[in-house]
Amino acid sequence: MDETLATAPETSEAPASNAAAEDEEKNNGEYEPMRHAAENPDVSDSDSESESDASDSQSDSDDEAQQNLQLQTLEAELAANPSNYDAHVQYIKLLRRMGDIEKLRRAREAMNELFPLSPAMWQEWTKDEASLNNGPEAYSTILKLYDLGVSEYLSVSLWCDYINFVQECDPMVRECSPAGITKARDLFERALTAAGLHVTEGNKIWEAYREFEQAILLTIDETDIEAKDKQVQRIRSLFHRQLSIPLAGMGSTLIAYKAWEVEQGNFHDVESSDVAEIHPHVASSYQKALEMYKARVHLEEHITSHNPDSEKLQHYMNYVKFEQSSGTPSRVLVLYERAVTDLPIASDLWLDYTWYLDKTLKVGNVVTNVYTRATRNCPWVGELWVRYLLSLERGRASEKEIAAVFEKSLQCTFSTLDEYLDLFLTRVDGLRRRIACSGEEGLLEYQIIRQTFQHASDYLSPQLKNTEGLVRLHAYWAHLEAKLGKDITAARGVWENLVKICGSMLEAWKGYITMEIEHGHINEARSIYKRCYSKRFSGTGSEDICHSWLRFERQFGSLEDYDHALQKVNPRLEELQLYRIQQESKLIEDKEHHPKRNVRDKRKLEPDITDEQSPAKRRKEVGKNSKKVPEENKGEEQNFPRAKKEEEVNEKINKSEDAMRQQSTSEKSRAYSDQRTVFISNLNLTANYEHIRDFFSDVGGVVAIRILHDKFTGKSRGLAYVDFLDEEHIAAAVAKNKQRLLGKKLSIARSDPSRGKKESFGQRNSKEQRRSTDRSGQAGSASKESDDTSKEAKSGTGKPGGDNIQIRGKNTFAVPRNVRALGWASNKPNSEEDEKPKSNDEFRRMFIKKE
Repeated sequence: MDETLATAPETSEAPASNAAAEDEEKNNGEYEPMRHAAENPDVSDSDSESESDASDSQSDSDDEAQQNLQLQTLEAELAANPSNYDAHVQYIKLLRRMGDIEKLRRAREAMNELFPLSPAMWQEWTKDEASLNNGPEAYSTILKLYDLGVSEYLSVSLWCDYINFVQECDPMVRECSPAGITKARDLFERALTAAGLHVTEGNKIWEAYREFEQAILLTIDETDIEAKDKQVQRIRSLFHRQLSIPLAGMGSTLIAYKAWEVEQGNFHDVESSDVAEIHPHVASSYQKALEMYKARVHLEEHITSHNPDSEKLQHYMNYVKFEQSSGTPSRVLVLYERAVTDLPIASDLWLDYTWYLDKTLKVGNVVTNVYTRATRNCPWVGELWVRYLLSLERGRASEKEIAAVFEKSLQCTFSTLDEYLDLFLTRVDGLRRRIACSGEEGLLEYQIIRQTFQHASDYLSPQLKNTEGLVRLHAYWAHLEAKLGKDITAARGVWENLVKICGSMLEAWKGYITMEIEHGHINEARSIYKRCYSKRFSGTGSEDICHSWLRFERQFGSLEDYDHALQKVNPRLEELQLYRIQQESKLIEDKEHHPKRNVRDKRKLEPDITDEQSPAKRRKEVGKNSKKVPEENKGEEQNFPRAKKEEEVNEKINKSEDAMRQQSTSEKSRAYSDQRTVFISNLNLTANYEHIRDFFSDVGGVVAIRILHDKFTGKSRGLAYVDFLDEEHIAAAVAKNKQRLLGKKLSIARSDPSRGKKESFGQRNSKEQRRSTDRSGQAGSASKESDDTSKEAKSGTGKPGGDNIQIRGKNTFAVPRNVRALGWASNKPNSEEDEKPKSNDEFRRMFIKKE
């Protein structure tokens, strides 16, 4: 029995002896003279021996010093950054070479607390421990290491090492006692469940299992016919099970089975691969398994080839889809385990694996184990943690276990803030459901939910300011405070905190009002309307809140309340309406000043223009509405006072349009002084006037906005000037420097005209406008000015010291007025040559780059 069980190759060798053998092979030439001198003492020279010993001692001391220095460096690195995976690996390798067993053991334990170890690292660890320790305590310690190793990744070789260790070191198994045989069989069945379906390597475990059972057969007394027949049937059953599974080497397994049956006196032809002699159901299972194996051969070749990880991942996913179509979940699970062993940090693979488990198994230790390993391998994926929490809830895990996983997830670093928000909301969802299912709030205090919400608000509010995610979080919080906490005051406190953070978001105020209305607090809702109706919201939000207040008073208020709302809302609506008309006129004027814009550019600008009617048509519609209001008093567009006359409304509109025309005419001829102006750069090219005005809505005091456009294409250059009323608004605007607009971080600085150039930008811009309006009549003038500019740039005489710095590119006209470009020409009298008109050929040659 002992001889039969020992047929498996020994795997436990001392690491020290392996290192010594490797060193001896590498330094064979160096140690050969010493070996020869030791074998022939009469021939040896004492002087050469002493010199060799001295050199070896010096070399060893140098190596030791270098290793100690490297060891200190790695320890410092791990102390500063414990999550450095590569540093852990190098540290363990160095300690293994140095032979520091205690430090090596602690280093492996420390790494395994943070990361799963590879199968090769587990094999090294178990072999080292087995070679250094003996006795019952050491045996149980090594068994725990093997259990940990096989639970992290699927490795057939590690399972084989585990089985061989138990067969060699467990006295009960070695002596073939009933308890030992049962223990070994349980281990073999565990191994078959984990890796028995491994197409290329699973046959190793099956063969080891059969060899173990055949060894037991040899120990049974020949006179015990019943026990012998029972064992023969057990071995035959193992053969049948293996032959029904698509594995590599199926032909060899069939030959081995027939040879074994020949020993039992059942078959005669051993070498033939014909299945005619075996039992029909076994032959049928074998043929089916063989066809399944052939269908998977090409898939196995793809995943075992040396391809990049991206290609290998795709091959695995194709293989998984193929197995899923076969409808065998156990085979799919084994393939997933093989995939995550080869690609342990492929997050998409873990997400697909866990999704499949949630769909097929849903609950159980298998699902929990996979989620544990998934979050250890890819802790930066928030979705894995969310699914993990839901899986624990499905499995009815304890509150302590769920809380531990949640706290652990918050210590990870995710790529987006939405992942943190999703985690907090998932945690609250689970707590709420537990309270609802228990029926008694005493079983799970609501205080835990409140603490979770408070933690989420403190953690996310600075980063999620003015976002829908933060509004959703606080709305959920306020809802639970009122429903589960039974504390409407606390719910109002949640909304008040939100409007302090997101006061410029209409959704925050609407949610606050909706909560008060749902609880029947009409006066409180009205007071909120009074607080927010005059605020500036993005888009049509300002008009929407005004109309919403009027609808609210129609449904819940008295006539006096409705009249009061009209007195507050109508001036605000008129102001907003005039502002819309002003913006429309500016956009129309801007389009007129860019005649070269093509149809495609005009289409791009259409979404930036408000979807309102033209001023003439607006006056017509306003007149209609003002007539209809006293008679019908319905519709949101009929909210003007009943005493308002059509002529008064139209007069205001006409005045505003005339003022705008005068302002636009004066702007064409005046130069901007930039006394109260900020310069904006790094502006999103799609940003329009409305975006910039909304960006400074919290600052206020915006007088005018000028976006710089390319004179050739008419497109935005990402630069703009914004004029403000006074110094206070200027300071507030500059304070918004480095804040984001449409995804880009703006650079905001005060415009300084004292540092400008010879010719102000406004004058130059007005010249460009005049030239663009009459290009046909002033082509020669444009040619002359461009020639002057070219010569100024080439001469470099405008800069003290005579540095020959040139301004190149077509966009130098858009240089900010508070920045003087290097090499910008100073005041210089025009020469006669500059004023002499150039011919078309001279003008053309001036712009052709000479090779």
